Amino acid sequence: MGIPARSRTTADARAGTPRRRGARVTAQGLAAALLATAGLVAVTGPAAHADAAAQPAPAARTRTPSLVTGLDEAATASGSAADAALGHLAAKKSRYHIDDPKRDLAAVSSERSGKDETVRLQQKYRGVPVLGGQYVVRMREASGKRTVTGTSGSFYTQLDLPSTTPDVSSAVAVSRAVGAVSTQLGQGPLTRPAGTAPSTGTLGGTDEGLTVLPQGKGVLTRHITVSGTDPRTGQPVKQEVYVEGHSGYPVLQYSGIQSFAPAGTATAAPTAASGTAAPEAPAAGQQLVVKGSGVRYNGETTELNLYQGADGAYQMIDYGPRDAGVSSTLLATYDARGREASTASGAWPSGIKTFSSSTTDLGPEYTDSGAVDAHWGAAQVYDYYRRHFGRDGLDGKGGFVYSLVGVVADGRPYNNAFWDGSKMVYGQGGGDYRTFSADTDVVGHEMTHGVIQNTANLVYAGQSGAMNEALADYFGNAIDDEANHIPMSDPDASLLGENLCVNASPRDCALRNLDDGATTSKDFVGVTYRGDDGGVHLNSTIFSGALWDIRQDLDPDFADRIVYRALTAYMTPLDGFTKGRAAVVAAAQELGATKAQLITVKQAFAAHGIVPNWETALGIDASTLISKVNISGTGVGAGGGKYAVSLSNDDGSEPYSVWAGSTSGTGRPTLVSGNNGDYNVYADTDGRTVAWAEFAPASILIKVRPLAGGPEKTVYSSYTDISSVAVDGDYVVFTESDPFGNPHVGYRDIRTGAGTWVDGGRYQLSTTLPSISGGLVAYAKLWPESDGYKLGVETTDLATGKTTLMPVDKNATLAVGQTAVTADSVYWLADTDLSDGGRVSLDRADHDGSAPAVLVPETRGTALYGYSLTASDDAVTVLSVPPATTWANDTLPKLYQIAPDSTGGLQRVSCDRGDQVFPAADTGQRVLWLDGTTGWTDLVVRDRPAGQC
Repeated sequence: MGIPARSRTTADARAGTPRRRGARVTAQGLAAALLATAGLVAVTGPAAHADAAAQPAPAARTRTPSLVTGLDEAATASGSAADAALGHLAAKKSRYHIDDPKRDLAAVSSERSGKDETVRLQQKYRGVPVLGGQYVVRMREASGKRTVTGTSGSFYTQLDLPSTTPDVSSAVAVSRAVGAVSTQLGQGPLTRPAGTAPSTGTLGGTDEGLTVLPQGKGVLTRHITVSGTDPRTGQPVKQEVYVEGHSGYPVLQYSGIQSFAPAGTATAAPTAASGTAAPEAPAAGQQLVVKGSGVRYNGETTELNLYQGADGAYQMIDYGPRDAGVSSTLLATYDARGREASTASGAWPSGIKTFSSSTTDLGPEYTDSGAVDAHWGAAQVYDYYRRHFGRDGLDGKGGFVYSLVGVVADGRPYNNAFWDGSKMVYGQGGGDYRTFSADTDVVGHEMTHGVIQNTANLVYAGQSGAMNEALADYFGNAIDDEANHIPMSDPDASLLGENLCVNASPRDCALRNLDDGATTSKDFVGVTYRGDDGGVHLNSTIFSGALWDIRQDLDPDFADRIVYRALTAYMTPLDGFTKGRAAVVAAAQELGATKAQLITVKQAFAAHGIVPNWETALGIDASTLISKVNISGTGVGAGGGKYAVSLSNDDGSEPYSVWAGSTSGTGRPTLVSGNNGDYNVYADTDGRTVAWAEFAPASILIKVRPLAGGPEKTVYSSYTDISSVAVDGDYVVFTESDPFGNPHVGYRDIRTGAGTWVDGGRYQLSTTLPSISGGLVAYAKLWPESDGYKLGVETTDLATGKTTLMPVDKNATLAVGQTAVTADSVYWLADTDLSDGGRVSLDRADHDGSAPAVLVPETRGTALYGYSLTASDDAVTVLSVPPATTWANDTLPKLYQIAPDSTGGLQRVSCDRGDQVFPAADTGQRVLWLDGTTGWTDLVVRDRPAGQC
């Protein structure tokens, strides 16, 4: 069996009204990622004290309390710390409502700091791990006796799956996951390859096993890790994709790369078998530490711990025991100069070795490469955590610490750094930037991701991801300030990445400022999972700013201990801002904060708008057709005064079904697709017919149904991947990927089922980004000629089969974006200069290719950073995504509208500050889109542009 169909009640179906959506699909914890929200776990209630701890307030959708403090209860079970923790939960079943802790929980880690012990337990449902289901038990040990002091976390008691056996095979799940990542990467323009063959990149998937998503009664998924290279940018790709176990629809996707700047279980050490030189084992009696020196980027000469190998060379390996009795964690710094970042993400570039020198005095090469700063910085980070918290390495167990320095992306400078789950990777830098190990706060940031992974393991999506970034920033900056003797009073003490630039001043260079004053009400970025994994960087300074205020207002060392304790003993993977606040307050109480200090801590969060129900204060300037639609990865279609959109239920656990309604907002939406346990997505309508794709266990079906009533009909079945479904009149068009990953536009006659591909499905061709009106299909096309591949825009008249190339310069055009067809025009986006940050032109021509015009030139100062477009006979609307040189609401996707004759110029469709994605033109100037401003994903509409914002 698998996950059965989840049917709406008969009353719901009769009323034709979708239930209210109660969970976010954007940056509220994992909420959006899970297609619901981090509202999967409730806002923490009041801390329970010892005399009231028996019945603390539970979290929503679970009877298990999310936070219990003030306990002083003897642990009844002997043995290990994990045994004692499980025994406590079993003995207090009436409080925790965990039926069988030994069956339903597995020990993840046990950490000890002085007398304090922290045990993390992973929830399992019938042996399958639950994403974000982690419960923490805190204890104190003295004279051989343990006392439980508190608990926190998320244990989902509502789970009730009939089976944990998926219908979807591992091979199908991998194929769907790779397809989903390819689709996400390819949603932008079709790009002409530089060589004589199109670049398809290299993406592969690994099945990590089954995972239950804690939505509703639970969603069984296969967890697939997709990794490789983005064929368009050369950037490394590592995506965690969760494929629903019955239908095979990828319901969740987020980045497995935790980078310093928005992008764009420790693995084994490298071995000779992998073609990479591992640090050699020292011979008996061999000197482990040789003192060397090098010059940092800032000109300071510093001492470095090196190791002299058997060949006499001094390697950048630090075996240094810092204090008697403290284990000597190995820190190794590898020379990865010129290696592609993608080969270092979740893997090791073949043949790399540690930096080495013939002398102990390292010359300018080691400074310029960033090796000195990376090696010195890693030691500073290790020493900080050991000295302040007694932590031995990133995993707390003395695990090796690896740094790879100098990677590039597609042969060009890689101005970023990331933690890939097992090691630090630093970009080579170039142009205005130094190598990214040049600033100690970057080193501290990336290594702290390793600490977070081995403690709270905050999921890198939405609010939990923003907290992950915030904590990495906080400790990265604290380490930087301490290592470089920067006082908190220094106005630059709060800057991150301020020393990365070659010429710019620290304030002009800094990528983030923990003193930027960001608040939820003023600065929260309503970004959907279109980018930045739901705002992990964009919203991080709201939380890190509160933490930094605490560090400024209290003793810095005490503040660091509070935040570290909150991270390691209270927080769990899906916590959002409000739960993070509760964790910090509880940690401060535990560490003996005075009443005045507790007020300071709470005021810091309040000053940044982190208070209960802060999300409800955010508003929009458009009319909301449906709020909280609880969907991800699928858009909205419109035409003829009607819309079609996928919806889920109030907790996001129900497979998507397609609903249709009036774009004017009158009347009630009606259910169009079957509510059959499959995922029904990519809905579109022309006002008469609705078309969509249905993800089923073994195939993807394209279906249609008349809005006036009648049975649904299957017009096509695919075994690879489907996207870009559109319907008009008697035809449905779509994009399908061939076995090599190349896209092809196909079409089917709704009445007869006849149809084919506009390019014949030939592997050497690519067609994508289709649109249709009046039986005319337009699409972007890539084809080979003797001197290389060419790009253009082509139309096909489905009635006659006639094809027409639009007036696009096939030699100068390097990228073609979305197309749109209206009653008399064809529109498209074109890019002739890939070095201008993504500017494009908006072009048009008549159906036969005559009367070409450029409505918005690529070279104009107000040029669009076009990503997609949609058009009616009266207006063209472009989704513009400006380059993210600064991360704020202004850099999120925004909609611009222009008349077909360009009179009146460009106007903003909406002044909403958040994401505006998946636009769909109706009649006149009316546009619908999915809006993320409120921190939810809402279906909204405007009848005319807002003008200038």
